[in-house]
Amino acid sequence: MSKKLHKTSPEPFGDRFRFSIVYKLSLKLFLRLAGIFLTIDIIIGLLAAGAVIVYSEKRAELALDVVSQSGLPDEASRQWLRLSGLELTELDRPPRGHIPPDPIKRLLPETTAFGARRFKVTIDKSAAALDRLRSLEYIIELEHGGRVLEISCSLNSFVVIIFHAYAALLAIELLILLSRTFKDARLVRRTLEPIAELARAAQSLNKAGSLPDADMAELAGTLAGINAARLDTRIKIDETQDELKGLAKAINDMLERINESYRAQVRFVSDASHELRTPISVIQGYANLLDRWGKKDEKTLQESINAIKEEAANMKDLVEQLLFLARGDNNTITLHIEDFRLSELSEEVVNEMRMIDGAHNYSHHPSQATVSADRALVKQALRILLDNAIKYTPPGGNIKIASETDGRLSRISVQDDGIGINPEAIPKIFDRFYRTDESRARATGGAGLGLSIARWITLRHGGHMEVLSREGLGTRITLVLPSAGTGGGEKSALQLVEKT
Repeated sequence: MSKKLHKTSPEPFGDRFRFSIVYKLSLKLFLRLAGIFLTIDIIIGLLAAGAVIVYSEKRAELALDVVSQSGLPDEASRQWLRLSGLELTELDRPPRGHIPPDPIKRLLPETTAFGARRFKVTIDKSAAALDRLRSLEYIIELEHGGRVLEISCSLNSFVVIIFHAYAALLAIELLILLSRTFKDARLVRRTLEPIAELARAAQSLNKAGSLPDADMAELAGTLAGINAARLDTRIKIDETQDELKGLAKAINDMLERINESYRAQVRFVSDASHELRTPISVIQGYANLLDRWGKKDEKTLQESINAIKEEAANMKDLVEQLLFLARGDNNTITLHIEDFRLSELSEEVVNEMRMIDGAHNYSHHPSQATVSADRALVKQALRILLDNAIKYTPPGGNIKIASETDGRLSRISVQDDGIGINPEAIPKIFDRFYRTDESRARATGGAGLGLSIARWITLRHGGHMEVLSREGLGTRITLVLPSAGTGGGEKSALQLVEKT
């Protein structure tokens, strides 16, 4: 023996992903601004380097002019030159370094244009990381007056100035980047707020109940391009974008729900047409029989009248059931809530059934279960369960009605020892127009709408239904409702318990 639980419940809205579009756009704006700052820093660095080189070239030109007029400086003069960051030395080797190309030579002073240039960097590896640079020199080596001279310009003071200037500039840029990041994030959120509003509006269609007409009109205008022929269309969106993913998920869920409702409506109309076609055909057949033979044949006349009355009654019951379900789908049925005991209601229904059905044995097991519900609707649901028990229980069979409560929930069940239900059919018995045995449909009567109506009534009261059945042994169907004083929600799960 095993039990299988079938439970339907609403799915949570949307899954969340690692990055949202707000963060992505903010990151792009951050990188764009950082790129602008980096470009500016590079340009400033190049301009600073160019200014230092021009300054060194000018000083080298002045130094050569002094050498041309006074010759090489003596030792005392060289010490003074070192203090100013300039040093002149005579070499006993050819010039070393890079000779600038002709286009660059035209921009340099004529006296130093043909010299070889290089940078000399002195590093103290034992010092701290920021203090390892001991000196940076710009050196020009050239032939002048038959001698090879080396002119060295110290750039240490410029390096210190540029380093501190760059540190201050980077600090300012970092503050600007941080402040702009938060401002850009708020700007992006405000910009994307209409998308979030649309997502919430689309999501609301997936909830139970109906939207106000204004909201429906607004959303209908947004999704005007979707029609019944394109309900299977789904929106594809980048999975890493939370806002757009949420919107797409909400709209796709809405489309799935509408599509399923549309297909259910098509099936409903088709099934209703099929159910109405049979009694209409029977009435039409007997009317033709009366027209041909029944005018003078009393037996044929009475048979036709009885058949027409029976089929008309069946049609009346079917139309009433269809109207009930239609009003239920449109939420136009008003509940008249009152507190009452289930045992009193069940005893009343059982007494009625005993008067109209003497072929079965009824037993009643009352309790103190009390509910707050629409008494007439609950009575209608109980009658439906008893009617099904009568149809599928052979004459002489037993039908038991029992109620119980655990304080929070109250139950009223109808149990028979009839033919039972096939395990595969249990999840379908609440579908409209579904009958477990089509061959018995005409014999037992009914259109397969009773359990659908009973389920609607139960769910409307915030309850659920339980089914326990085994072929050849019988069936027990239970209405589970919130007890009086506990309240009941609009949403609830339909539980089907299958016993094999």
